[in-house]
Amino acid sequence: MKVDILGVKFDNYTMDQAMNEVVQQLKKEKNAYKIYTPNPEIVMMANEHMDFMNILNRGDLVIPDGIGVVIGAKIMKKDIPERVAGYDLVQNILAEIADNKMTAYFLGSAKGIAEEAAHHMEKAYPGLKVMGTHDGYFDDQEEKHIIASIQSLQPDVLLVGLGAYRQEKWIDDHVEKLGVKVAIGVGGSLDGMAGHVKRAPVIFQKLYMEWLYRLIKQPSRARRMLKLPLFLIHVIRHRKH
Repeated sequence: MKVDILGVKFDNYTMDQAMNEVVQQLKKEKNAYKIYTPNPEIVMMANEHMDFMNILNRGDLVIPDGIGVVIGAKIMKKDIPERVAGYDLVQNILAEIADNKMTAYFLGSAKGIAEEAAHHMEKAYPGLKVMGTHDGYFDDQEEKHIIASIQSLQPDVLLVGLGAYRQEKWIDDHVEKLGVKVAIGVGGSLDGMAGHVKRAPVIFQKLYMEWLYRLIKQPSRARRMLKLPLFLIHVIRHRKH
């Protein structure tokens, strides 16, 4: 069941339910399952760009990667049981495919990051095989080579970390012809997996305050963080109508 939050339709799944869904999709021989992980900032971006909204709503699994979405749902008296952090979902997926001798491809971030992330993840999840990697800086000609490479390697799971909107549009444009079973937009997760960006300490995670930790570490994010109160204002206004 989908839950509409300011036009973006989220699945009202727990992490366990989301993983159960992904596991079922991985069992299929042919698939092109799209996973998106919007947070309040991305919801607001989608409200400014209807084509982005439409792309998100074509996603097969859309999870709330941000406690703000869960709070917004409660304000609107809608059922989203918990935050399903995109980074954690990706880790669970990698563990699942490692156990089942499935493969992955990492696309995105700066030069060398995807390769480092692949190395770290293969070490963290014995049995995982990352078939190929490529950074997120490519022109149209290079893009053709990336697509051909993915088609040739036939990975089961594709991680795309090109930043909000660009990564979802890239998946939406190409997933049907890539031959992958599952494609997921991962934002900056490749940097985290490569060890270049540290995850917030567990206490921040448990208190749903990872955003505060990131703001302390990266004050330049302040302008982006203003999207959260703006999101909540829009939610309250929407509830009144």
